[in-house]
This record gives sequence, C-alpha cells and structure tokens, in this order.
Amino acid sequence: MDTDGRTRTGAIGEDAALRTYTDAGYRLVARNWRCRIGELDLILARGPVLVFCEVKARRGPAFGAGWEAVTARKRAKVRSVAQAFLMSSGLRPDATRFDVASVEVGKRPGEAKVELFLDAF
Repeated sequence: MDTDGRTRTGAIGEDAALRTYTDAGYRLVARNWRCRIGELDLILARGPVLVFCEVKARRGPAFGAGWEAVTARKRAKVRSVAQAFLMSSGLRPDATRFDVASVEVGKRPGEAKVELFLDAF
C-alpha cells in the first residue's frame, strides 16, 4: 500500500476510535499531538482520567491485528511523548491511562471495527 493509502487508513482508524470513545462519554483533548520526539494519536478525558490512546489500523489480517504492532519500544515512546505533553500542556490529571485502539478498516467508506484495549500498558 502506498503512503497515501496508509495515511488514509490511519485517519479512518482514528476517526472510528474517536467515535467509540465519544460515544462512551469521553472528551477529545488533542488529536495527533506532536513534539520533537513523536506523536500521540488521541488524548481524551473522562472524569479525572486522561487517556493516551495509540491507534493502529489495518485493512486486513496480512500483517496481524493492529494491537500486535504496539511493541515494547512503541509503548516506551508513547510514554515519553505523553510526559512531554503533560509538561507542555500544564494539565495535572488525577490519573492517566494508556490504551490501544486496534481498528480493522472495511472496504466500504466509514466501515471500521474498533477493539479497545483499556489500560493496555
């Protein structure tokens, strides 16, 4: 798949994950927040909890499920970028959580199956 296709798949996956969270009462704090060390896909809040969500979208099973791509190295990177976000934002949540959204994007527009792994790491 070309870079544009991957970018499109990623955006569809993020949209679907965001809908799943907002339907469950979460509020979007930031999307695709970037700093020099990396990017956070979704940052959400519900009550006193701030959630950092890594979204992994796939168009099929050829490369495994999306959650399988969140390696120990990726988890460490997300934690570091989350620290940078907290330092720059000034937010001081009562609790933080790291989730993974594994999204299987369908062939029809807007078709996506989202599996959330809450408190994944």
